[in-house]
Amino acid sequence: MIIILGRVEVDPTRLQALKPALQDMMRATFEESGCLSYSLAIEDEGGDGRPAVVNIAERWSSPEDLVSHGKSAHMAAFNKAIAGAVWSLDARMFDASNERPLKLG
Repeated sequence: MIIILGRVEVDPTRLQALKPALQDMMRATFEESGCLSYSLAIEDEGGDGRPAVVNIAERWSSPEDLVSHGKSAHMAAFNKAIAGAVWSLDARMFDASNERPLKLG
């Protein structure tokens, strides 16, 4: 399994306009082969000189599924929608094994 975790700093003046693109991206990605989970979550709406912050959390069955995701039409549409709005991106990819449920308490 592949896990992607990331943090994107976005121009806060563009965040409201980007929300539909975030929703569309999540909906389309959930339908992809090999997508186990996919979330783009707004952590901070920014303002007063601070960027808006979007967290990325993805789980993929295989590296090949992730490559296909990167070539998808909805990824191209998303990249077009966010063009010029991203101030910084820090995303990391992890190979995961031994997945098990988290038991609290």
